[in-house]
Amino acid sequence: MLSILARGESYGYAIIQQLHDLSHGDVEWNDGTLYPVLHRLEDANLVSSRWRVSESGRRRKYYRLTPKGKEALEVEKTQWLRVDAILAELWGLAPRLAI
Repeated sequence: MLSILARGESYGYAIIQQLHDLSHGDVEWNDGTLYPVLHRLEDANLVSSRWRVSESGRRRKYYRLTPKGKEALEVEKTQWLRVDAILAELWGLAPRLAI
């Protein structure tokens, strides 16, 4: 979620669509999955939100990373790359990136 918002401010349906597209349809999120995650991230001050009126005239709640969220994303990236390297070694695969 933090990585998607690192690309820029977005709203719920667009975030769900990005997750779907990035996973080539293998990962399906819905409102009941997405919004609790966004609310937890907002409670932790990793994302902030604001209401805006879209070009179509609809009100949407847009989410964006906070400075604390950007820092958390960097920590998460490092951890995931370490996990990837460990699993690649265990499975006899070449890691994508070395840390």
